[in-house]
Amino acid sequence: MAIITTNKNKTPLGIYIHIPFCKSKCEYCDFYSLGGNHEELYADYTDAVCRHIRETGPLAPKHRVDTIYFGGGTPSYFGEEGLATILTAVRKNFDVAPDAEITFECNPDSVTEKLLRRLKAEGFNRASLGIQCDDDGILAALGRPHSYRQAVQAFQKLRKEGFDNISVDLMYGLPQQSPFTWRDTLQNVLTLRPDHISCYGLKVEQGTPLYEYQDRVFLPSDDTQVDMYLAACEILKENKYEQYEISNFARRGKFSRHNMKYWTGGEYIGFGPNAASDFAGKYYTIVGDLQAYIEGIRTGGQVIADVLEIPVRERAGDYLMLRLRTNRGISAQEYERQYLLPFGPLEDELKKCAERGHAVFENDRWHLTPRGMMISNSIISELQLIQDRCEPLTRRRM
Repeated sequence: MAIITTNKNKTPLGIYIHIPFCKSKCEYCDFYSLGGNHEELYADYTDAVCRHIRETGPLAPKHRVDTIYFGGGTPSYFGEEGLATILTAVRKNFDVAPDAEITFECNPDSVTEKLLRRLKAEGFNRASLGIQCDDDGILAALGRPHSYRQAVQAFQKLRKEGFDNISVDLMYGLPQQSPFTWRDTLQNVLTLRPDHISCYGLKVEQGTPLYEYQDRVFLPSDDTQVDMYLAACEILKENKYEQYEISNFARRGKFSRHNMKYWTGGEYIGFGPNAASDFAGKYYTIVGDLQAYIEGIRTGGQVIADVLEIPVRERAGDYLMLRLRTNRGISAQEYERQYLLPFGPLEDELKKCAERGHAVFENDRWHLTPRGMMISNSIISELQLIQDRCEPLTRRRM
């Protein structure tokens, strides 16, 4: 039976389930997943994840799960039976809130009515659809296993089956893409009226096929990527999408509750190879090897690859890095109360950023502008260097 509680004061907790299977690997993808047909591993993997969930649930008696996210890989390719079985295991072993946000990622080619009806009946209430682009030539060059027409059809199927919280993923800075075709992509996708849009700039990661031949394809320059990003901010704002994080835009009330946990320092537990967790004051990751994970869970072996206890000062650095990704930003009172470090030196630097049009002070909080978000790494790095030179408030006041 599912755990039942009336205690609404429990600590919120996110659950992430990694599904490491794809129909094929995209040319740019550096996430841990296996391309091709590996159905012979599905049952063993489902069993391993469910066992892992049963072992972990008793460690969180004071937590209530308010978000569950199935990512990948391609959860829709994995199929409805495995996803439903794992979700049932979460419900049986954790206290899951009745209104929990339950998301699954999907690719257009693996979205079927059968899949959607089962997941809807099981309680999934949010879908993240990987569209990426509306140009079939670019999609094929990237190794995407679908056309734009299939993406539109998949979106329509999701709406037909009652999903009223649909996110779509788009990418800019793609080979042969121009600022003009990127604007056209945004306008075409907006006709679908998604509830949430994620816009990610292409990053050519070492170890991917694209990395090996990047010099032989036309990739937009860094300056062109900036123009594309700013165009997205402009167009989506005009269409009533709020930019609540660097890459994410949503209609009112439709921001990703699960991802906000990462950006605001909330607790979450990950299951599956290469999944990360931030729980009970520790940050840890699971071994990035499917067979090692399955075998480790089956035999009671070690499946955790790294465990870190994050010192307070490092947590303060994470606060700057993660919160400045969001439109809520950071506040002096919040920072000093949680980390006992002075905010004044940081504010001096933020004022300089404001003079350059990269930051804004509103409602007693500092946040970056769209132009500031494009160079957020350098801004945050400078703030963290300043933070490292500061003495704790308690010591300064002794």
